[in-house]
Amino acid sequence: MRMTKTPGPALDETKRQRALDGYHVLDSLPDAAYDDIVKLASTVCGTPTALLTLVDRDRQWFKARVGFDTPQTSRDIAVCDHAIRTPGQLLEIADLSQDERFAANPYVNGERGAARFYAGMPLVTPAGAAIGTVCVVDDSPRELADDQRASLEALARITMALLEAGARQRERAHEAFIADAVPAPIAKAAHAPTYLLALVELQDLAGTVARLGERATEKLLQALDIRLEQALPDGRGDAINRSSGSGEYVAVLHGEDAGMALDRLQAILAEASLVHGLRFLTGVAEGSAAEPTAAVFMRADADLLDRKASGHGH
Repeated sequence: MRMTKTPGPALDETKRQRALDGYHVLDSLPDAAYDDIVKLASTVCGTPTALLTLVDRDRQWFKARVGFDTPQTSRDIAVCDHAIRTPGQLLEIADLSQDERFAANPYVNGERGAARFYAGMPLVTPAGAAIGTVCVVDDSPRELADDQRASLEALARITMALLEAGARQRERAHEAFIADAVPAPIAKAAHAPTYLLALVELQDLAGTVARLGERATEKLLQALDIRLEQALPDGRGDAINRSSGSGEYVAVLHGEDAGMALDRLQAILAEASLVHGLRFLTGVAEGSAAEPTAAVFMRADADLLDRKASGHGH
């Protein structure tokens, strides 16, 4: 087993999980950029298997994978769960079958496979939380060369840059929509107009696509788009929008009965959940036209993350 670099600061599990949830990437659809990461890792390290893993509460989920068919495994058998315990270090195990921590692992002892070699570089957020790895696996014992280790470390940094860019893009898109839907405060008015902001997220989008098919899922969501828009009252400036290619909605609801409008939206979502086996989470925040839309968005997003943490998520 070989480790490189000095360990970075490790966050506790609650903060680590919240950091992972904050990227809103779990159970997302495949992305060519991440697919390229694992292809490069496999090629550079000369291994049949490479994975981009995200370590969730009770599972490790693969954002991208090559040479491995299963989209996720239980966390309690994940070698990557050991790698993330030392942020900033590459975990390299020459022969998993000779390591007492992994000798009985079903992916090592032949029940599900015969993995022998593992090397994983943690994905570390700017705040120091290790949320997953870029890792490679081989069915023969071996060691990496120094340039291969350096390449894995570089690919992990690139992956984090992609995750950070995706998070910023999501924030900018939602904030722009909110800004368009919120009226400017009236000069000299005693009170700025208030509104409700709701972020609605379909859970396990990737699993839904696997179950229903990509076309059927998109048709279902498009029909849901129409129903949600029709549920909004006319003439108040209420608006709802779904991010392209995703299952995430943002709604801006105005007036004293904004709560009632939200209830109507929630009733439609509940019906879709019952009929089609979907699961939605909603984060809500009250905002004022006098404050930055970014601040209101952050409160709604925090509420959404709280609901995930309370056990209503995956």
